[in-house]
Amino acid sequence: MQGEMKAMLLHNWVEKWGNNLKLEKVPIPTLGPHDVLVRVKACGVGGTVSNFMMGEMSRDPKLLPRIPGDEIAGEVAEIGSEVQGFGVGDRVLVYLFITCGKCKFCLAGRNDLCLNFAGWIGRHKNGGYAEYAAIPDGNLFKLPDEIPFVEATTISTAVASGVHALRSRAKVMLEDDVMIVGAAGGVGVHVVQLAKILGGRVFAVDTDDEKLSRLREYGADFLINAKSGDVPEQVKKITGGMGVDVVIDFVGSSKTLLDSLNSLGRGGRLVNLTTHPGVKFEVTAGQIVLNEIIITGSRYTTKHEFLEAIELVRTKRVKPVVTQTAGLQDVEKLHIMIAENKLFGRAALVL
Repeated sequence: MQGEMKAMLLHNWVEKWGNNLKLEKVPIPTLGPHDVLVRVKACGVGGTVSNFMMGEMSRDPKLLPRIPGDEIAGEVAEIGSEVQGFGVGDRVLVYLFITCGKCKFCLAGRNDLCLNFAGWIGRHKNGGYAEYAAIPDGNLFKLPDEIPFVEATTISTAVASGVHALRSRAKVMLEDDVMIVGAAGGVGVHVVQLAKILGGRVFAVDTDDEKLSRLREYGADFLINAKSGDVPEQVKKITGGMGVDVVIDFVGSSKTLLDSLNSLGRGGRLVNLTTHPGVKFEVTAGQIVLNEIIITGSRYTTKHEFLEAIELVRTKRVKPVVTQTAGLQDVEKLHIMIAENKLFGRAALVL
């Protein structure tokens, strides 16, 4: 497809929010033999995109200029010469990791750990803050008709990452006590729902009482405001001194990670989902051995878990929570809301 499209481009790393993205007309992407041209209908706006734009993940100058946006939902507008399984007009959703499909991890279904990892859609390859995006066919999944495009944007990261963190990494079991730190955030509110589906008792931790109260309708059993007192003490009081079985930490500061560790009971599992540079916390050998504590990370999601996430939303077991939307030119306003902690749930760019 020839011609021009509108896109929001990032030319420099964000030092202060406001007028960083520039609306420009650029050529519609050309396709390789295994690429699919997606007409973007909606694209999620979340903290990971903000972190990329602020240069927190990398300040490699080769990454700029870039069209950000990785949580893309849309329709197939054109297909490359060797693409199979997709046709013009198909509704699709984008998996954001670019993986080889051939290494030992990919072949074992652990493509999130791909040895030949080629980057992220929206960071190493232009993304969804545009009218069209060229996506490798291996990164596309069919989107069921029952799921609206805006709601579908929550699947790509919020729901799919939660499935990976709770099932594969934390191995949540029936009647586990599951504490979610940053529970009112865009991913957290969906993980609250997922923890309930798995039969857990949910402890929602955040710093805003109004946001915390809204988590009741999504399945939170206990609400803990981290500003109102020592989190481990509050947890121990609720659990009769036992502590929780699982902590999922979306904040990942030295304090939250230490609080998370000290909130665990015997056999507890701490899962960290952040990669903030320089963050450390202290753990003693005795804590790990005597209580058989497991401390682990969670890196995005696998493709089979991505399919599970789609099905969870299609069958309405997980309710997508998108509370703010904006058009292409106003998308940075959503990033400002995220930076000012004014957003509950997710936000989305709508075209």
